[in-house]
Amino acid sequence: MAETMGEMKRTGYCGNAGAETGVFPIGKTVTVGGFVKKSRRLGNNLIFIDLRDRTGIVQLAFDDATPRDVFEKALEVRSEYVLMASGVIRAREKANKDIPTGDVEIAVTALKVLAKAETPPFEIVDNSNAGEELRLKYRYLDLRRSELQKNLLLRNKVTKICRDYFYENGFIEVDTPCLMKSTPEGARDYLVPSRIHPGEFYALPQSPQIYKQLLMIAGMDRYVQFAKCFRDEDLRADRQPEFMQIDLEMSFASVDDILNVAEGMIRDLFAKVLNVEIPTPLPRMSYTEAMERFGSDKPDTRFGNEITDVTKLFSDTTFPVFASVIENGGVIKAVNIKNAATVYTRKEMDKLTEYAKGIGAGGLPYIRWAEDAPNCSFGKFLSEEQLSALLSAVNAEKGDIILFSAGKASKALSLLGALRNVTAAKLGIIPDKFNFMWVVDFPFFEWNEDASRWDAMHHPFTMPKDECLQYLESSPEKVFAKAFDLVVNGVELSSGSIRITDFELQQKMFSLLGLTPEEIESKFGFLVDAYRYGAPPHGGLGIGFERLLMIITGAESIRDVIAFPKVQNASELMSGCPSPVDTESLDILGIAVKNG
Repeated sequence: MAETMGEMKRTGYCGNAGAETGVFPIGKTVTVGGFVKKSRRLGNNLIFIDLRDRTGIVQLAFDDATPRDVFEKALEVRSEYVLMASGVIRAREKANKDIPTGDVEIAVTALKVLAKAETPPFEIVDNSNAGEELRLKYRYLDLRRSELQKNLLLRNKVTKICRDYFYENGFIEVDTPCLMKSTPEGARDYLVPSRIHPGEFYALPQSPQIYKQLLMIAGMDRYVQFAKCFRDEDLRADRQPEFMQIDLEMSFASVDDILNVAEGMIRDLFAKVLNVEIPTPLPRMSYTEAMERFGSDKPDTRFGNEITDVTKLFSDTTFPVFASVIENGGVIKAVNIKNAATVYTRKEMDKLTEYAKGIGAGGLPYIRWAEDAPNCSFGKFLSEEQLSALLSAVNAEKGDIILFSAGKASKALSLLGALRNVTAAKLGIIPDKFNFMWVVDFPFFEWNEDASRWDAMHHPFTMPKDECLQYLESSPEKVFAKAFDLVVNGVELSSGSIRITDFELQQKMFSLLGLTPEEIESKFGFLVDAYRYGAPPHGGLGIGFERLLMIITGAESIRDVIAFPKVQNASELMSGCPSPVDTESLDILGIAVKNG
């Protein structure tokens, strides 16, 4: 049987030992507890055990001076056993420079085995070669690895720094409900059935949007919350069905006021965590410019290779694909991938073409200038003069590859934006730095092809720019919003806006979005009613907390900064959720499951 702690009391952590810490000096008697990383027996009279906890590793030493019963107990110790050990800090005969505690060890005088462990399903080491699914199934073991523990400890540190910043700037932290009314937010809601109200459902919040607006109407003035949010949408590397958002709202605030607060938090955070100076104010770029230059509303500006409009150069083209696009009011866009011709051989160009088709392209016209003369995939439709003009327009030189996309502007730009990013990654031209920026002046409306209607690009509470109000009914495509996104290195960290607080304007916006009076009352009645009693001008934003942590830690997946994440199909492998519920529980809720 395992031992109990009894009178033994931990006096510090494994990482406290060593000259670098100064906490446990040589000669001090200490008691530590932790998991066995490994045990080594050298001959008949020497045992070394590496004991680890969340702070690091310390070596436990057992030799001729060790009490015999303690030495015998150490002989039975295996990896992942849970131990407590007491002893005296002493210098190691041969220092290990790979760890901070490598200059000392604990000469053990007392040892307790608090828990034995079976052989783990994978070796608990950093840079583990075990498959991610196996590690996620045994996440509690995976989390013993120092690289993941460092991420969670850093998450804790970042949380405190951010909270302190908002407290110092007059924000009040308020919790909002996790069981709320289902409202359209852009993704599917997670629904929670009510036992007390049969046939009715709560929704888990996609964001605290409506509640934080109500808090402004309530006079809280400056609100912040580290809010749990839930969205039933397809997952990817930077997306989870449940996530944390630093949510804030400010009354009597302009766009500049809100952006300045967010920039101050970013500046403070990166200085304290990474010792990196983020120059402020951050640059701003309109949505239209970002799309035209980079093909993305979250552009990675760490490298060039910007997009060029070459539609006019093909005004009289005989190339059927381009001619058809122009005839139907489309555009021709190009991006010059500098110095790519040697990396993108003909074979690699075939792979890139397949990638382009996989993201919606019909094909990938290109010019590859590897030899003295450029090779154009549609060259038979170009004269020498047209080719020369085209190369000049995109500043092409020998060694470059020019990629083309034709169609509706939004689709053509998005395609080249994706190709711009994937080629830069392959070429290794993206510098290791942080390029923060604001993307501003988003369109208020976006056309929904499937439903043949205008939808709100952000949400229906976003305030249009003053000069655009005249176009609300006549030209919705000309209406831009007081909306803004915080972007870093091609990742959207935050989205926010100034809100509509005028009752009549809000009603008009609902109507333009095709909502009937009954739908307005059903979905937003309580918020609309609140406007009748006076609402101060306000706005705010939400910062994706895990995405921010991904940027800070350099993690490849959002899962690496979450203790118990879901996988791509939104299941948690460790606990096996989601899982079936027994018939009795469903009957109480009045729910029948339809298989298939």
